[in-house]
Amino acid sequence: MPRRTDRYHVGTTNPLWHMYRTVSFVKVMWCFLIITIGRFSPSLRFKNSLYRTFLRMKIGERTALALMVMPDTMFPERITIGSNTIIGFNTTILCHEYLTTEYRIGNVTIGNDVLIGANVTILPGVTIGDGAMVGAGSVVHRDILPGERVSSQPLRRHEM
Repeated sequence: MPRRTDRYHVGTTNPLWHMYRTVSFVKVMWCFLIITIGRFSPSLRFKNSLYRTFLRMKIGERTALALMVMPDTMFPERITIGSNTIIGFNTTILCHEYLTTEYRIGNVTIGNDVLIGANVTILPGVTIGDGAMVGAGSVVHRDILPGERVSSQPLRRHEM
């Protein structure tokens, strides 16, 4: 199943040259500032409050974004994370991607009671179901079913 993203063709010019037509420079700078503070904050409550209040991210109760987690700097409001979820060190959650002739924007939804290991990259337009586990270093390029355990690149299902 393809990821759920909106695609915008820009022609022959590299879409990064049109980036600030997509989202304002001021918004990107504001998001970058807030995310930088959050990435280094050792307080989970402070970090969640900061992201909910200033970035409009939807984050459930008792959810932990570990040190250095990097939410999308352009569209953080497209990220939804359920309750009692753990997102490991240095994970990147992307809601946008730029290709050579187009860019894509999509929501990222992470369910309740999810465990995401360190250094995971989550691409735009995916849903990670309740109770899923994603192994460290994985690239999440497709939906993960509730309770599914996956790891490596490309993602492989692990039976328990």
